[in-house]
Amino acid sequence: MQSNRARFLVALLAALCLLAFAASCSKSADNEEDAADAGGDESADVALTPYKPGGQEGSIVGTINFTGAAPAPKPISMEQDPVCASSNPNAAAEDLVVNGDKLQNVFVYIKEGKIGDKNLTGFSFDPPSTPATLDQHGCHYVPHVLGIQVKQPFQVVNSDATSHNVNVQAAKNEKFNQGQGPGAAPIDKKFQRTEVLIPVKCNQHPWMKAYIGVMPNPFYSVSTKDGHFEIKGVPPGTYTVVAWHEKYPQGLTQTVTVGPSENKELNFSFSAQQLTAESVEGGALKVLPAIEFPMLGMEMDHQQ
Repeated sequence: MQSNRARFLVALLAALCLLAFAASCSKSADNEEDAADAGGDESADVALTPYKPGGQEGSIVGTINFTGAAPAPKPISMEQDPVCASSNPNAAAEDLVVNGDKLQNVFVYIKEGKIGDKNLTGFSFDPPSTPATLDQHGCHYVPHVLGIQVKQPFQVVNSDATSHNVNVQAAKNEKFNQGQGPGAAPIDKKFQRTEVLIPVKCNQHPWMKAYIGVMPNPFYSVSTKDGHFEIKGVPPGTYTVVAWHEKYPQGLTQTVTVGPSENKELNFSFSAQQLTAESVEGGALKVLPAIEFPMLGMEMDHQQ
């Protein structure tokens, strides 16, 4: 009996060690992924060099194209809230906005690169003092995709004559879920860490969704109605640029070299054929490998 109990305790201890090891590996992998995402984690305890413009900065400009037949816009029924229904009678979902062959609401950003012989992650960039604003207007979030720099003031306002509930579902930053009535004071926050991208929803109006890209530097843009984007003030160097869309969570990536005072053109193309596969893959969960445990209790009963 004592021997069986000892074997049970040894097996249990081994199983717990395996779980701790798997969790440690997962955390390490997540940390590495976080550091690589969007040019690193600005909160890391490292000495950064403040970037000083040298007067030869350029830009990355381009167009987000869409090939194939775009799905028809999905109408939204806002009848549950008469204020919404009257202010936005022909509302449509904004998860895929295609105008002709151009795609709107694509978040384009520099993920990594080098300025001279130094990595982009080795520099710090002062955040703007002007708030980045997310408005609730016509029972939609405006804009649908918002870029903001780490520690830049962030403000949520309500321009509607009805109440909303702002649910910012951050993973690396502070989450908040706060009601905001008509005419209420703005909600003022700051994001302390890089995060691409944060989903936002309204618990009272389930069709309301937005995304916030929090960056450690100012090198990002969101494509407009005509698919145009422009990343300004880019130092001469070689960079990895990512184009992200909520229906294509894997994103598209290109490498580009920007010369002194050069306006570099860089175009991306998303396809209708790609849409189905990417949308399904985007909903996948990150699952730890299964660990097989012996049927300890049954083994003991059998030996007894």
